[in-house]
Amino acid sequence: MAAPRPPPARLSGVMVPAPIQDLEALRALTALFKEQRNRETAPRTIFQRVLDILKKSSRAVELACREPAQVDHLAASLQLITECFRCLRNACIECSVNQNSIRNLDTIGVAVDLILLFRELRVEQESLLTAFRCGLQFLGNIASRNEASQRVVWMHAFPELFLSCLNHPDKKIVAYSSMILFTSLSSERMKELEENLNIAIDVVEAHRKQPESEWPFLIITDHFLKSPELVKAMYAKMSNQERVALLDLTIAKIAGEEPLTKDDVPVFLSHAELVASAFVDQCRAVLHLTAEQPTGDEEALATIRLLDVLCEMTANTDLLGYLQVFPGLLERVIDLLRLIHAAGSDTTSIFSPCASIKAEGDITNVAEGFKSHLIRLIGNLCYKNKENQDKVSELDGIPLILDSCGIDDSNPFLTQWVVYAIRNLTEDNSRNQDLIAKMEEQGLADPSLLKKMGFEVEKRGDKLILKSASDTPQL
Repeated sequence: MAAPRPPPARLSGVMVPAPIQDLEALRALTALFKEQRNRETAPRTIFQRVLDILKKSSRAVELACREPAQVDHLAASLQLITECFRCLRNACIECSVNQNSIRNLDTIGVAVDLILLFRELRVEQESLLTAFRCGLQFLGNIASRNEASQRVVWMHAFPELFLSCLNHPDKKIVAYSSMILFTSLSSERMKELEENLNIAIDVVEAHRKQPESEWPFLIITDHFLKSPELVKAMYAKMSNQERVALLDLTIAKIAGEEPLTKDDVPVFLSHAELVASAFVDQCRAVLHLTAEQPTGDEEALATIRLLDVLCEMTANTDLLGYLQVFPGLLERVIDLLRLIHAAGSDTTSIFSPCASIKAEGDITNVAEGFKSHLIRLIGNLCYKNKENQDKVSELDGIPLILDSCGIDDSNPFLTQWVVYAIRNLTEDNSRNQDLIAKMEEQGLADPSLLKKMGFEVEKRGDKLILKSASDTPQL
Protein backbone atom coordinates (compact mmCIF):
# COMPACT_ATOMS: atom_id res chain seq x y z
CA MET A 1 0.00 0.00 0.00
CA ALA A 2 1.40 3.37 -0.97
CA ALA A 3 2.36 5.81 1.73
CA PRO A 4 -0.11 8.67 2.16
CA ARG A 5 0.78 11.89 0.42
CA PRO A 6 1.46 14.93 2.60
CA PRO A 7 -1.29 17.53 2.68
CA PRO A 8 -1.03 20.23 -0.02
CA ALA A 9 0.41 23.63 0.81
CA ARG A 10 -1.63 26.75 0.26
CA LEU A 11 -0.31 29.61 -1.88
CA SER A 12 -2.52 32.73 -1.85
CA GLY A 13 -5.65 30.65 -1.57
CA VAL A 14 -4.60 28.20 -4.32
CA MET A 15 -3.82 24.56 -3.52
CA VAL A 16 -0.43 23.33 -4.80
CA PRO A 17 1.30 19.98 -4.32
CA ALA A 18 3.93 19.75 -1.58
CA PRO A 19 6.64 18.74 -1.52
CA ILE A 20 7.28 19.65 -5.17
CA GLN A 21 8.57 16.47 -6.69
CA ASP A 22 7.65 16.28 -10.34
CA LEU A 23 7.36 18.15 -13.58
CA GLU A 24 3.62 18.59 -13.35
CA ALA A 25 3.89 20.27 -9.96
CA LEU A 26 6.62 22.60 -11.22
CA ARG A 27 4.50 23.62 -14.18
CA ALA A 28 1.60 24.39 -11.89
CA LEU A 29 3.84 26.56 -9.73
CA THR A 30 5.26 28.34 -12.77
CA ALA A 31 1.74 29.21 -13.85
CA LEU A 32 0.85 30.49 -10.37
CA PHE A 33 3.82 32.85 -10.36
CA LYS A 34 2.48 34.64 -13.42
CA GLU A 35 0.23 36.53 -10.99
CA GLN A 36 1.70 39.22 -8.76
CA ARG A 37 -0.38 38.27 -5.69
CA ASN A 38 0.97 34.71 -5.80
CA ARG A 39 4.54 35.92 -6.11
CA GLU A 40 4.16 38.23 -3.14
CA THR A 41 2.83 35.49 -0.83
CA ALA A 42 5.18 32.66 -1.82
CA PRO A 43 6.89 30.97 1.19
CA ARG A 44 10.67 30.63 1.03
CA THR A 45 10.41 26.85 1.49
CA ILE A 46 9.06 26.54 -2.04
CA PHE A 47 12.26 28.00 -3.50
CA GLN A 48 14.35 25.57 -1.47
CA ARG A 49 12.36 22.69 -2.97
CA VAL A 50 12.83 24.03 -6.48
CA LEU A 51 16.55 24.40 -5.84
CA ASP A 52 16.77 20.81 -4.62
CA ILE A 53 15.19 19.59 -7.86
CA LEU A 54 17.55 21.77 -9.87
CA LYS A 55 20.61 20.39 -8.09
CA LYS A 56 19.46 16.81 -8.47
CA SER A 57 18.68 17.22 -12.18
CA SER A 58 22.01 18.94 -12.85
CA ARG A 59 23.88 15.76 -11.93
CA ALA A 60 22.75 14.20 -15.21
CA VAL A 61 24.25 17.16 -17.09
CA GLU A 62 27.53 16.79 -15.18
CA LEU A 63 27.61 13.12 -16.16
CA ALA A 64 26.98 13.97 -19.83
CA CYS A 65 29.91 16.40 -19.76
CA ARG A 66 32.18 13.59 -18.54
CA GLU A 67 30.63 10.94 -20.79
CA PRO A 68 29.33 12.48 -24.08
CA ALA A 69 27.30 9.38 -24.87
CA GLN A 70 24.99 10.28 -21.98
CA VAL A 71 23.75 13.38 -23.82
CA ASP A 72 21.05 11.27 -25.47
CA HIS A 73 19.62 10.43 -22.06
CA LEU A 74 19.15 13.97 -20.78
CA ALA A 75 15.56 14.53 -21.88
CA ALA A 76 13.83 14.01 -18.51
CA SER A 77 16.44 16.00 -16.58
CA LEU A 78 16.35 18.85 -19.07
CA GLN A 79 12.59 19.09 -18.76
CA LEU A 80 12.87 19.44 -14.98
CA ILE A 81 15.75 21.94 -15.25
CA THR A 82 13.81 24.04 -17.75
CA GLU A 83 10.74 24.16 -15.54
CA CYS A 84 12.81 24.99 -12.46
CA PHE A 85 14.28 27.98 -14.29
CA ARG A 86 10.87 29.05 -15.58
CA CYS A 87 9.43 28.86 -12.08
CA LEU A 88 12.29 30.88 -10.56
CA ARG A 89 12.20 33.34 -13.46
CA ASN A 90 8.51 34.03 -12.95
CA ALA A 91 8.89 34.28 -9.17
CA CYS A 92 11.41 37.11 -9.57
CA ILE A 93 9.26 39.36 -11.74
CA GLU A 94 8.91 42.71 -9.92
CA CYS A 95 9.28 40.99 -6.56
CA SER A 96 12.38 41.93 -4.57
CA VAL A 97 11.35 39.69 -1.66
CA ASN A 98 11.53 36.60 -3.88
CA GLN A 99 14.71 37.84 -5.53
CA ASN A 100 16.35 38.13 -2.12
CA SER A 101 15.06 34.77 -0.89
CA ILE A 102 16.23 32.93 -4.01
CA ARG A 103 19.60 34.70 -3.98
CA ASN A 104 20.21 33.88 -0.30
CA LEU A 105 19.79 30.18 -1.10
CA ASP A 106 22.82 30.46 -3.45
CA THR A 107 20.58 29.60 -6.40
CA ILE A 108 22.50 32.05 -8.61
CA GLY A 109 25.74 30.11 -8.22
CA VAL A 110 24.00 26.82 -9.03
CA ALA A 111 22.34 28.35 -12.09
CA VAL A 112 25.57 29.83 -13.46
CA ASP A 113 27.47 26.57 -12.98
CA LEU A 114 24.72 24.68 -14.80
CA ILE A 115 24.64 27.16 -17.70
CA LEU A 116 28.39 26.79 -18.11
CA LEU A 117 27.90 23.03 -18.28
CA PHE A 118 25.33 23.56 -21.07
CA ARG A 119 27.93 25.45 -23.09
CA GLU A 120 30.46 22.72 -22.44
CA LEU A 121 28.17 20.10 -23.97
CA ARG A 122 28.43 21.84 -27.37
CA VAL A 123 25.25 20.28 -28.74
CA GLU A 124 22.31 22.03 -30.38
CA GLN A 125 19.41 19.94 -29.07
CA GLU A 126 16.30 22.11 -28.83
CA SER A 127 15.57 20.85 -25.32
CA LEU A 128 19.05 21.86 -24.19
CA LEU A 129 18.76 25.28 -25.84
CA THR A 130 15.42 25.84 -24.13
CA ALA A 131 16.90 25.06 -20.71
CA PHE A 132 19.88 27.30 -21.56
CA ARG A 133 17.62 30.21 -22.49
CA CYS A 134 15.40 29.85 -19.43
CA GLY A 135 18.43 29.79 -17.15
CA LEU A 136 19.67 33.07 -18.61
CA GLN A 137 16.21 34.60 -18.31
CA PHE A 138 16.17 33.67 -14.63
CA LEU A 139 19.53 35.37 -14.05
CA GLY A 140 18.30 38.47 -15.85
CA ASN A 141 15.11 38.62 -13.77
CA ILE A 142 16.76 38.05 -10.41
CA ALA A 143 19.23 40.87 -11.14
CA SER A 144 16.63 43.32 -12.42
CA ARG A 145 16.50 46.44 -10.19
CA ASN A 146 18.24 44.58 -7.38
CA GLU A 147 21.78 45.73 -6.68
CA ALA A 148 22.50 42.93 -4.21
CA SER A 149 21.52 40.31 -6.79
CA GLN A 150 23.48 42.13 -9.48
CA ARG A 151 26.62 41.87 -7.36
CA VAL A 152 26.14 38.13 -6.87
CA VAL A 153 25.34 37.52 -10.55
CA TRP A 154 28.45 39.46 -11.55
CA MET A 155 30.59 37.59 -9.03
CA HIS A 156 29.54 34.21 -10.45
CA ALA A 157 29.06 35.08 -14.12
CA PHE A 158 32.00 37.34 -14.93
CA PRO A 159 33.86 36.66 -17.11
CA GLU A 160 33.23 32.99 -17.99
CA LEU A 161 29.49 33.10 -18.62
CA PHE A 162 29.73 36.14 -20.91
CA LEU A 163 32.69 34.71 -22.80
CA SER A 164 30.68 31.52 -23.30
CA CYS A 165 27.36 33.07 -24.29
CA LEU A 166 27.90 36.34 -26.18
CA ASN A 167 29.29 34.51 -29.20
CA HIS A 168 26.83 31.61 -29.07
CA PRO A 169 25.22 30.67 -32.42
CA ASP A 170 21.74 30.89 -30.87
CA LYS A 171 20.41 34.46 -31.16
CA LYS A 172 18.24 34.22 -28.06
CA ILE A 173 21.15 33.08 -25.90
CA VAL A 174 23.19 36.06 -27.14
CA ALA A 175 20.29 38.42 -26.41
CA TYR A 176 19.60 37.04 -22.92
CA SER A 177 23.26 37.07 -21.90
CA SER A 178 23.46 40.66 -23.18
CA MET A 179 20.46 41.48 -20.99
CA ILE A 180 22.29 40.11 -17.94
CA LEU A 181 25.42 42.10 -18.78
CA PHE A 182 23.44 45.31 -19.27
CA THR A 183 21.51 44.81 -16.03
CA SER A 184 24.64 44.07 -13.99
CA LEU A 185 27.01 46.72 -15.36
CA SER A 186 28.02 49.70 -13.27
CA SER A 187 30.79 52.30 -13.47
CA GLU A 188 32.93 50.20 -11.11
CA ARG A 189 32.42 47.02 -13.12
CA MET A 190 33.34 48.81 -16.33
CA LYS A 191 36.92 48.78 -15.05
CA GLU A 192 36.85 44.99 -15.10
CA LEU A 193 35.74 45.05 -18.72
CA GLU A 194 38.91 46.97 -19.60
CA GLU A 195 40.81 43.90 -18.39
CA ASN A 196 38.53 41.55 -20.34
CA LEU A 197 38.29 43.29 -23.69
CA ASN A 198 37.10 40.17 -25.49
CA ILE A 199 33.75 40.49 -23.70
CA ALA A 200 33.33 44.11 -24.79
CA ILE A 201 34.32 43.24 -28.36
CA ASP A 202 31.89 40.30 -28.36
CA VAL A 203 29.10 42.75 -27.49
CA VAL A 204 29.99 44.89 -30.51
CA GLU A 205 30.13 41.80 -32.71
CA ALA A 206 26.73 40.72 -31.37
CA HIS A 207 25.31 44.10 -32.33
CA ARG A 208 26.90 43.87 -35.78
CA LYS A 209 25.30 40.48 -36.40
CA GLN A 210 21.98 41.30 -34.71
CA PRO A 211 21.38 45.05 -35.08
CA GLU A 212 17.72 44.54 -34.21
CA SER A 213 18.57 43.25 -30.71
CA GLU A 214 18.21 46.03 -28.16
CA TRP A 215 20.51 44.73 -25.40
CA PRO A 216 23.90 44.89 -27.20
CA PHE A 217 22.84 48.30 -28.57
CA LEU A 218 22.03 49.59 -25.07
CA ILE A 219 25.25 48.21 -23.59
CA ILE A 220 27.31 50.10 -26.17
CA THR A 221 25.37 53.39 -26.10
CA ASP A 222 24.61 53.54 -22.37
CA HIS A 223 27.85 52.08 -21.02
CA PHE A 224 30.71 51.68 -23.51
CA LEU A 225 30.46 55.11 -25.12
CA LYS A 226 30.64 56.68 -21.65
CA SER A 227 34.08 55.16 -21.09
CA PRO A 228 36.73 56.63 -23.42
CA GLU A 229 39.41 54.39 -21.90
CA LEU A 230 37.43 51.28 -22.77
CA VAL A 231 36.60 52.50 -26.28
CA LYS A 232 40.24 53.30 -27.00
CA ALA A 233 41.39 49.89 -25.78
CA MET A 234 38.64 48.11 -27.72
CA TYR A 235 39.31 49.99 -30.95
CA ALA A 236 42.94 48.91 -30.96
CA LYS A 237 41.98 45.20 -30.80
CA MET A 238 38.90 45.18 -33.03
CA SER A 239 38.53 43.92 -36.56
CA ASN A 240 37.65 46.56 -39.15
CA GLN A 241 34.08 45.25 -39.35
CA GLU A 242 33.70 45.67 -35.59
CA ARG A 243 35.18 49.16 -35.79
CA VAL A 244 32.58 50.12 -38.39
CA ALA A 245 29.79 48.87 -36.10
CA LEU A 246 31.14 50.90 -33.17
CA LEU A 247 31.62 54.02 -35.31
CA ASP A 248 28.07 53.72 -36.65
CA LEU A 249 26.73 53.80 -33.09
CA THR A 250 28.97 56.77 -32.31
CA ILE A 251 27.39 58.63 -35.23
CA ALA A 252 23.92 57.66 -34.02
CA LYS A 253 24.70 59.03 -30.56
CA ILE A 254 26.11 62.35 -31.82
CA ALA A 255 23.49 62.91 -34.51
CA GLY A 256 20.55 61.64 -32.44
CA GLU A 257 17.56 63.68 -31.36
CA GLU A 258 18.92 64.00 -27.82
CA PRO A 259 21.81 66.50 -27.69
CA LEU A 260 25.00 65.63 -25.85
CA THR A 261 24.77 66.49 -22.16
CA LYS A 262 27.39 68.42 -20.20
CA ASP A 263 28.66 65.09 -18.88
CA ASP A 264 28.83 63.65 -22.40
CA VAL A 265 30.99 66.43 -23.85
CA PRO A 266 34.32 65.60 -22.08
CA VAL A 267 33.84 61.93 -22.99
CA PHE A 268 33.18 62.69 -26.65
CA LEU A 269 36.17 65.03 -26.77
CA SER A 270 38.23 61.96 -25.89
CA HIS A 271 36.43 59.99 -28.61
CA ALA A 272 37.19 62.86 -31.01
CA GLU A 273 40.90 62.51 -30.26
CA LEU A 274 40.77 58.78 -31.01
CA VAL A 275 38.81 59.23 -34.25
CA ALA A 276 40.94 62.12 -35.53
CA SER A 277 44.19 60.33 -34.70
CA ALA A 278 43.03 57.16 -36.42
CA PHE A 279 41.95 59.10 -39.51
CA VAL A 280 45.21 61.04 -39.77
CA ASP A 281 47.19 57.81 -39.45
CA GLN A 282 45.09 55.53 -41.64
CA CYS A 283 43.13 57.63 -44.13
CA ARG A 284 45.27 56.67 -47.13
CA ALA A 285 43.93 53.14 -46.77
CA VAL A 286 40.98 54.27 -48.88
CA LEU A 287 43.32 54.53 -51.86
CA HIS A 288 43.48 50.73 -51.96
CA LEU A 289 40.07 50.96 -53.67
CA THR A 290 41.68 52.54 -56.72
CA ALA A 291 43.72 49.43 -57.53
CA GLU A 292 42.70 47.18 -60.43
CA GLN A 293 42.09 44.42 -57.91
CA PRO A 294 41.14 46.30 -54.73
CA THR A 295 42.47 44.92 -51.47
CA GLY A 296 41.81 46.01 -47.94
CA ASP A 297 38.15 46.86 -48.58
CA GLU A 298 37.24 46.47 -44.92
CA GLU A 299 40.08 48.77 -43.85
CA ALA A 300 38.90 51.33 -46.41
CA LEU A 301 35.34 51.09 -45.10
CA ALA A 302 36.58 51.72 -41.55
CA THR A 303 38.45 54.78 -42.84
CA ILE A 304 35.31 56.08 -44.53
CA ARG A 305 33.36 55.65 -41.29
CA LEU A 306 36.02 57.65 -39.46
CA LEU A 307 35.39 60.46 -41.93
CA ASP A 308 31.64 60.19 -41.35
CA VAL A 309 32.15 60.47 -37.59
CA LEU A 310 34.41 63.51 -38.02
CA CYS A 311 31.75 65.22 -40.13
CA GLU A 312 29.17 64.72 -37.38
CA MET A 313 31.59 65.71 -34.63
CA THR A 314 32.57 68.94 -36.38
CA ALA A 315 28.87 69.74 -36.81
CA ASN A 316 28.63 69.79 -33.01
CA THR A 317 29.65 73.15 -31.55
CA ASP A 318 30.97 71.53 -28.36
CA LEU A 319 33.41 69.37 -30.32
CA LEU A 320 34.22 71.62 -33.30
CA GLY A 321 36.84 73.85 -31.65
CA TYR A 322 38.93 70.87 -30.52
CA LEU A 323 39.01 69.32 -33.99
CA GLN A 324 39.72 72.62 -35.76
CA VAL A 325 43.12 72.71 -34.07
CA PHE A 326 43.84 68.98 -34.16
CA PRO A 327 47.38 68.53 -35.48
CA GLY A 328 47.55 67.47 -39.12
CA LEU A 329 43.82 66.86 -39.58
CA LEU A 330 43.03 69.64 -42.06
CA GLU A 331 46.23 69.04 -44.01
CA ARG A 332 45.47 65.33 -44.28
CA VAL A 333 41.91 65.95 -45.49
CA ILE A 334 43.09 68.30 -48.26
CA ASP A 335 45.85 65.90 -49.28
CA LEU A 336 43.36 63.03 -49.49
CA LEU A 337 40.87 65.13 -51.46
CA ARG A 338 43.61 65.93 -53.97
CA LEU A 339 44.49 62.24 -54.37
CA ILE A 340 40.85 61.19 -54.69
CA HIS A 341 40.16 63.97 -57.19
CA ALA A 342 43.11 62.83 -59.30
CA ALA A 343 41.98 59.21 -59.10
CA GLY A 344 38.53 60.30 -60.26
CA SER A 345 39.97 61.40 -63.62
CA ASP A 346 40.39 57.71 -64.42
CA THR A 347 37.03 56.50 -65.75
CA THR A 348 37.68 53.02 -64.35
CA SER A 349 38.24 54.29 -60.82
CA ILE A 350 35.67 53.77 -58.09
CA PHE A 351 36.07 57.52 -57.42
CA SER A 352 35.17 58.51 -60.98
CA PRO A 353 32.23 60.97 -61.19
CA CYS A 354 30.59 58.80 -63.84
CA ALA A 355 30.41 55.76 -61.59
CA SER A 356 26.80 54.94 -60.70
CA ILE A 357 27.09 53.70 -57.14
CA LYS A 358 24.13 52.81 -54.96
CA ALA A 359 24.20 53.04 -51.18
CA GLU A 360 23.11 49.51 -50.33
CA GLY A 361 25.82 48.67 -47.82
CA ASP A 362 27.70 46.44 -50.26
CA ILE A 363 31.47 46.55 -49.89
CA THR A 364 31.81 47.58 -53.56
CA ASN A 365 29.84 50.75 -52.82
CA VAL A 366 32.03 52.05 -50.03
CA ALA A 367 33.07 55.18 -51.95
CA GLU A 368 29.51 56.56 -51.88
CA GLY A 369 29.68 60.21 -50.82
CA PHE A 370 33.34 60.12 -49.83
CA LYS A 371 34.41 63.22 -51.76
CA SER A 372 31.33 65.12 -50.55
CA HIS A 373 32.21 64.32 -46.95
CA LEU A 374 35.83 65.38 -47.39
CA ILE A 375 34.64 68.77 -48.65
CA ARG A 376 32.02 68.98 -45.92
CA LEU A 377 34.72 68.36 -43.29
CA ILE A 378 36.94 71.07 -44.79
CA GLY A 379 33.99 73.47 -44.63
CA ASN A 380 33.34 72.61 -40.99
CA LEU A 381 36.99 72.94 -40.00
CA CYS A 382 37.08 76.43 -41.59
CA TYR A 383 33.86 77.67 -39.98
CA LYS A 384 34.69 81.06 -38.43
CA ASN A 385 38.35 80.00 -38.18
CA LYS A 386 40.67 82.32 -40.11
CA GLU A 387 43.77 80.27 -39.45
CA ASN A 388 42.24 77.24 -41.14
CA GLN A 389 40.80 79.39 -43.95
CA ASP A 390 44.31 80.66 -44.69
CA LYS A 391 45.79 77.17 -44.37
CA VAL A 392 43.45 75.82 -47.06
CA SER A 393 44.49 78.66 -49.34
CA GLU A 394 48.20 78.03 -48.71
CA LEU A 395 47.71 74.36 -49.58
CA ASP A 396 45.99 75.30 -52.88
CA GLY A 397 42.80 73.78 -51.55
CA ILE A 398 40.42 76.41 -52.94
CA PRO A 399 41.03 75.60 -56.66
CA LEU A 400 40.77 71.92 -55.76
CA ILE A 401 37.40 72.41 -54.08
CA LEU A 402 36.04 74.51 -56.96
CA ASP A 403 37.25 71.96 -59.47
CA SER A 404 35.40 69.23 -57.56
CA CYS A 405 32.04 70.85 -58.18
CA GLY A 406 29.93 69.01 -60.71
CA ILE A 407 27.33 66.32 -61.23
CA ASP A 408 28.47 63.12 -59.60
CA ASP A 409 26.09 60.20 -59.03
CA SER A 410 28.45 58.76 -56.45
CA ASN A 411 28.52 61.99 -54.41
CA PRO A 412 25.03 63.28 -53.67
CA PHE A 413 24.82 66.99 -52.76
CA LEU A 414 28.42 67.54 -53.87
CA THR A 415 27.65 71.00 -55.29
CA GLN A 416 25.89 72.03 -52.07
CA TRP A 417 28.88 71.02 -49.96
CA VAL A 418 31.24 72.90 -52.29
CA VAL A 419 29.06 76.02 -51.90
CA TYR A 420 29.09 75.54 -48.14
CA ALA A 421 32.88 75.11 -48.00
CA ILE A 422 33.56 78.15 -50.20
CA ARG A 423 31.27 80.33 -48.09
CA ASN A 424 33.07 79.27 -44.91
CA LEU A 425 36.46 79.81 -46.57
CA THR A 426 35.62 83.34 -47.69
CA GLU A 427 33.62 84.57 -44.69
CA ASP A 428 35.45 87.64 -43.30
CA ASN A 429 38.52 86.62 -45.28
CA SER A 430 39.45 89.16 -47.95
CA ARG A 431 42.51 87.18 -48.97
CA ASN A 432 40.47 84.17 -50.03
CA GLN A 433 37.85 86.42 -51.63
CA ASP A 434 40.55 88.07 -53.72
CA LEU A 435 41.96 84.68 -54.70
CA ILE A 436 38.62 83.47 -56.07
CA ALA A 437 37.97 86.80 -57.81
CA LYS A 438 41.33 86.55 -59.61
CA MET A 439 40.61 82.94 -60.54
CA GLU A 440 37.40 84.08 -62.21
CA GLU A 441 39.20 86.84 -64.11
CA GLN A 442 41.86 84.38 -65.31
CA GLY A 443 39.22 81.89 -66.40
CA LEU A 444 40.13 79.42 -63.66
CA ALA A 445 36.75 79.69 -61.97
CA ASP A 446 33.49 79.34 -63.90
CA PRO A 447 31.47 82.60 -63.49
CA SER A 448 28.19 80.73 -63.93
CA LEU A 449 29.23 78.31 -61.21
CA LEU A 450 30.12 81.17 -58.87
CA LYS A 451 26.78 82.80 -59.60
CA LYS A 452 25.00 79.53 -58.86
CA MET A 453 26.83 79.50 -55.55
CA GLY A 454 25.55 82.96 -54.73
CA PHE A 455 28.81 84.79 -55.54
CA GLU A 456 29.65 87.39 -58.13
CA VAL A 457 32.85 89.22 -59.00
CA GLU A 458 32.75 93.02 -59.23
CA LYS A 459 35.59 95.21 -60.51
CA ARG A 460 36.24 98.40 -58.52
CA GLY A 461 39.02 100.34 -60.16
CA ASP A 462 41.98 98.01 -60.38
CA LYS A 463 40.62 95.70 -57.69
CA LEU A 464 38.37 92.66 -58.07
CA ILE A 465 35.81 92.11 -55.31
CA LEU A 466 34.06 88.81 -54.61
CA LYS A 467 30.56 89.56 -53.35
CA SER A 468 28.46 87.05 -51.44
CA ALA A 469 24.68 87.28 -51.67
CA SER A 470 24.12 85.89 -48.16
CA ASP A 471 25.79 84.10 -45.30
CA THR A 472 25.26 80.41 -44.74
CA PRO A 473 25.22 78.91 -41.22
CA GLN A 474 27.40 75.94 -40.34
CA LEU A 475 25.98 72.54 -41.38
